[in-house]
Amino acid sequence: MVNLIWVFLAVSGIAYAAFNGTMDKVNETIFATIEESVMITLSLAGVLVFWLGLMKIAEEAGLLSGLAKLFKPIVKRLFPDIPENDPALGYILSNMTANMFGLGNAATPMGLKAMKEMKRLSGSERASRSMITFLAINTSSLTLIPTTVIAIRMKYGSVDPTSIVGATILATMISTLAALIIDRFFYYRRRKTGQTL
Repeated sequence: MVNLIWVFLAVSGIAYAAFNGTMDKVNETIFATIEESVMITLSLAGVLVFWLGLMKIAEEAGLLSGLAKLFKPIVKRLFPDIPENDPALGYILSNMTANMFGLGNAATPMGLKAMKEMKRLSGSERASRSMITFLAINTSSLTLIPTTVIAIRMKYGSVDPTSIVGATILATMISTLAALIIDRFFYYRRRKTGQTL
């Protein structure tokens, strides 16, 4: 459905430009945007490689496993359907840790593996309680260091690119808390009315 919306927007925009006689401006904008997006991608790649390297060092030093142990009791309470030593918990913890450091690209493979493991546990094609909770947490994504946003601010010459860290922590704490409250509200409402997932 989203693909159809994008196609409709692109086609209607180009058709409007053709009827208005502004196709030259559309072409200029397309090529300027392509050039800028390539430059942003290259500049972000450097920062992401740097932070991924730091994450690898932290992983080798045991920092990530320490964070995982620290958050394990909380994660266990959030996902009571998952057995104690199941691989799904490890993937969930890895995903959450990567998201905390603003490494969405590094978090994605762990998130996909976590979903695959939770699907294996549920034995169903329908989303389980744990899968819905994980999606809510992953979407709201508590972030301590917004790496990608800092990289973009640096690219565009921000005077203080890290000034958003405090606001990011506060905003993502509120969004994660709200996601959990909404998730639990709908879970208990479904359970009360006898609906299944």
